[in-house]
Amino acid sequence: MNKLFINEDEIMSQQAREVFRSFRSNIEFTGVDNRAIVITSCLPADGKSTVSLRLAMTFAESEKKTVLVDADMRRSVLMRRVRAEGDNTSVGLSHVLSGQKSVTEALYETNLKNLYVIPSGKFPTNSTELLGNSRFEELIIALKKTFDYVIVDTPPLGSVVDAAVAAKRCDGSVLVISEGKDSRKMAKSVLEQLKAANPNFLGVAMNNVEVRKNNYYYKRYYNYYSHDKSMKED
Repeated sequence: MNKLFINEDEIMSQQAREVFRSFRSNIEFTGVDNRAIVITSCLPADGKSTVSLRLAMTFAESEKKTVLVDADMRRSVLMRRVRAEGDNTSVGLSHVLSGQKSVTEALYETNLKNLYVIPSGKFPTNSTELLGNSRFEELIIALKKTFDYVIVDTPPLGSVVDAAVAAKRCDGSVLVISEGKDSRKMAKSVLEQLKAANPNFLGVAMNNVEVRKNNYYYKRYYNYYSHDKSMKED
């Protein structure tokens, strides 16, 4: 199996670990059936790829075998956060969904115990159609037989519909919102699209929130958390 190495600057501080552990716990308490989770945002640079990676890392840390699926086949930034062993990471999700490669060929082990990655692969011109075909649903079903959690990083739903298409095939979704950047109107519109695709909406992750006492709190069915300003890139 090919191997990827998580860049050292992705290793979380203790404060960040506590935030994501709380986030992980709230997802776990939504039910044992919520194992394939779509992560999206309103706009680029809201931090959804950072949230996806660090949430996957946190599940893996808790002895849960976890795979991070990079379904942002339009402008993935995940590969900036890892480095490959050997040749490259050109084989990925787009090759699996187009029938060119097997899941095994696109699956990468990482240097972190219990954490695996399926990169986006080469960017196709028809990513929405690929996510909507039967192969993506079959992939999610197959991954759930092997992994405890499947975290699916998708493009911003405020820009393209890929996240909604993927959410139909997954168990639930999480919306990442950057405080002070995403308008209430846009966030409401994106939330409605997610819930229309799959009513099982798990919560909102608030990014770049300035708080003095509590880094995390829970209100209704929303998961709110804050983190340091390093979470700026999509």
